[in-house]
Formats: sequence, C-alpha cells, structure tokens
Amino acid sequence: MATARALERTPLHECHAALGARLVEFAGWAMPVQYSSGIEEHLVVRRAAGLFDVSHMGEIVVSGAGASAWLEWLTPSRLSSLRPGEARYTALLTTDGTYIDDLLVYRFEHHYWLVVNAANTQAVLAWLQQQLVAGVEVRDASREIALVALQGPGAEEILRSLQLDVSRLAPFAFVEAELCGSDVTVSRTGYTGEDGFEIYLAWESAARVWNGLLDGGANAGLAPCGLGARDTLRLEAALALYGHEIDRSVTPFESRLGWTVDLKGADFVGREVLLALRERGFGSRLIGLELGGRRIARQGAPVFAGDAEVGSVTSGSWSPSLEKPIALARVSHRHSAAGGALEVGVRNRREAARVVRLPFYKRRGEEAASEGGATA
Repeated sequence: MATARALERTPLHECHAALGARLVEFAGWAMPVQYSSGIEEHLVVRRAAGLFDVSHMGEIVVSGAGASAWLEWLTPSRLSSLRPGEARYTALLTTDGTYIDDLLVYRFEHHYWLVVNAANTQAVLAWLQQQLVAGVEVRDASREIALVALQGPGAEEILRSLQLDVSRLAPFAFVEAELCGSDVTVSRTGYTGEDGFEIYLAWESAARVWNGLLDGGANAGLAPCGLGARDTLRLEAALALYGHEIDRSVTPFESRLGWTVDLKGADFVGREVLLALRERGFGSRLIGLELGGRRIARQGAPVFAGDAEVGSVTSGSWSPSLEKPIALARVSHRHSAAGGALEVGVRNRREAARVVRLPFYKRRGEEAASEGGATA
C-alpha cells in the first residue's frame, strides 16, 4: 500500500494549532480553513481587520542583467514601467494565450519577486526554466519567505499602533521596514476587496510577527482568519482564483482580465493569439449572478437561458455581506448583459438568477469599478 505523502506545514502551523484552527489540505499544505466560523471571520475583515497566513504561496526571485527584458517577454503587461518599490498584477501565459498562473511581480532595485499560487509553484518554475536565457537567474525562495495578510478597514491603524506608518503607501507599492522586531517587506495589496497589506518576512520570523500583530490589533478587533473567509471575500470582490475563473483553457479576455494585457506594447508570449482573438471576438464572458433563493450554486453548475445551456458556474457561495447566494459564471457573450434573467441548475433543480454588475461588493467610499477593474 502506498504511503500518503505528508502535508507541507507553514512556519505558523503551531500558532494555528494553539488557536484551535480547523486545518485542511490545500495545494499540498495543511492550512487553517477557519478558527471560529467562516461567516464571522468574513465579517470581521469587512468591519475591522483579519489576519491570514498565506505562507503557502510561492516566491521566486529573478535577477541578472537581462531580467527586465525577459519578464517583459514572459508577461502581457508592460513591466518595463515598474519602478523599484512597485508591484503589478499580471499573468504567465502559454503560447496559446491561456493561463499558466496569475501572479504579482515586485520590482526591487536589483531583482524581482514573482509571487505565485501554491498549487502552481512547480509548474511556474518549470516554465521559467524552459524559457531561461543568458543573463537571467531564477531561484525558488518559497521556503525562505513567509507571508501574512492583514486585511480590512482597520489594517492601516493597526500597523501604525505597532510603529509602522504606511499612510503614504499607495496601492501596489511596497516598502522594506521593521515590524515587531523583524525585517519585513510590506505591500499595499490583498485578495479581499478591502484595504490591506501583505507582509513578507523571513520564515523564522513569522511566528513573532503573527503573534505581535494579533496582540497589537486586539483592541481594534483584529482576528485570525482562514481560507474559508478568504475565498468568500475574494468572491464578493470578483477576484479570480486559479482553477476556477482562470486556467490553461481560458485567456484574460474571457476572465474579465483583459486590462492586464498590453497589445500595443512589446511582443510577449501568446501575443499573436490574443491579437487574433480580439479581432474576431470571443464567445464567452465571465459574469456575476445573484440567485433568487437560498441554495448555493457551486463550480460546474450549468447556467440556462430558457431551454438552452449557455455556460457554467466557476465559483459560488453564500455572500455574508449581501446575505444571498452569489456566483461567478462563464456564459456565452449574448447572455452576459447586466440585468438579464438566467437560471442555474442546483442539485437537479433550477434556481432563478439575475446577471449583476461586478464586483458584488465594493468597500465604503470606493468609486464604482469598471467591468475590468478587479485586482488580486
């Protein structure tokens, strides 16, 4: 009998156990799915602040004299405009213009970081090695760099109370600083639809900073949060998840992510395919659905217009903020207009659904986002 492979553990594993977290397998890692309840953790992020362990994410260091030009070729975004201290959400595409992964690219003075999905780290590394050119070095730093995400309207004030003023840090900018006695890199990024920060630090410093943040943010309502809340938060914000809204079968244009593609700039992997697709048009589109009942449509649920099946759900859940079921779905373009009436098959029954503008949720004071305004 084959022996089951042991799950990877983040440097915060003992912290999660001490807090009573329910741990589940995710992308080969033992990860906290919740500490109290998914709904409570979701709402604490919307109302105060939540702290997430996302140390399972992959971090890849790219350096060398040719790094900038090489990354410009590998991604559809114009990374040459990035300055040190700035990050950008982009993609690694196949030659067919579909997703190997979505990622964040951080520009430092003499190198770059690529932050990739845990499930895709090895696939990304393999792709980078296949494309490697002289003058570029690639190193996997995933077991050196831990990552925690402080998300919610109270996040900035919590950091200020710990002697880290990030009030002037713009979205998708980052700074190297000290927090809770440890060297950290703090970026104004996140995956929840709220203001917040992602904090990169040495693996061995993770527990000190995690505990310091929880202690320092206790009076502000900070609570540890698991992957369950992270998923419902990102769904309300209409942020793509690999394996759901994006994968090797779809392009950015079919996933509300066409804004990441610069077809007017330099050549990049998959550009000719995407140019041709834009010219002839694409048949499907990612939309938002609000369901009329209380039943939840999960990934793969069919979407109907009358008797015709016109698409399928990519992600669906109960929305704690809106108190109704919501879903992202990929449907034929002609059935994607906001306000349209569709139906979703849920456990052999059809549920009425209405096409709505995305994102489902916008934080207080945020201006209405355009159809392609999501970030991750």
